[in-house]
Amino acid sequence: MSVQERLTDALYGAGWATVRKLPEPVAVRLGRSIADLAWKRRGKGVLRLEANYARVVPGASPEQLAELSRAGMRSYLRYWMESFRLPAWSRERIAGGVDIKDIHRLTDGMAAGKGVVLALPHLANWDLAGAWATAGLGIPFTTVAERLKPETLYDRFVAYREGLGMEVLPHNGGSAFGTLARRLRDGGLVCLVADRDLSASGVEVDFFGETARMPAGPALLAQQTGALLLPATLWYDDSPVMRGQVHPPVAIPESGTRAEKTSVMTQALADAFAAGIAEHPEDWHMLQSLWLEDLDPAREATA
Repeated sequence: MSVQERLTDALYGAGWATVRKLPEPVAVRLGRSIADLAWKRRGKGVLRLEANYARVVPGASPEQLAELSRAGMRSYLRYWMESFRLPAWSRERIAGGVDIKDIHRLTDGMAAGKGVVLALPHLANWDLAGAWATAGLGIPFTTVAERLKPETLYDRFVAYREGLGMEVLPHNGGSAFGTLARRLRDGGLVCLVADRDLSASGVEVDFFGETARMPAGPALLAQQTGALLLPATLWYDDSPVMRGQVHPPVAIPESGTRAEKTSVMTQALADAFAAGIAEHPEDWHMLQSLWLEDLDPAREATA
């Protein structure tokens, strides 16, 4: 393990060990202070966030984008402060910390017994939403996690999410898709963050007027198992409660090849994600390149 990897692991470990013990108002102020400091430094992540926001809010002035990125960094650090503290929250605190519109679409889908795939973008706090599903709704679910370096950091995230009641599978494991499909055939819930995919298997979609790539997994799982595919979006307001909405189900097209059906369904997810992001852009924590134009190595080399 490199020095950088050991430092990264130690910082996350300190966060979970220390921040969770802070009084909530102190944690909120700490998160805001860290966010403002990072924003003022104008590092690569902040600049990328602003560039992404420029597509979400076309016509925004540089000053407006700067203010939006400041709000975005505060939202991002709220996510981290909440995530560090979640293991210490009571079931009652978690259950009362989320309010989701049209949740009946999820609960009715689960009651039908065919399984549900819930697909979300990187909005607000998806970990809190997952903890709420288990603590507030009593619905266990399965998800996947990207393998991080160092391995000890990945283990921390898995332990953290499993402690919140989630079953976590490694993203690059060959058996992950099969396990997810089995959970759905058994009538279970699968939750996937699905607004960014850099792999060769990603599906190209129109996203805010330009081409991006999103994972095929949610659409393929729905086709293979007959599970209901539901997009969901999340956002923060000025209260301690996170808000959200479950959008109408994405239908499986009646005709076309598997690839054609997957393309249509993934585009429908992208459209639902775009609607939620456009309403609450400051809560979209996308500090990485997403659109294909930004992923062009030649363009990156001259940027």
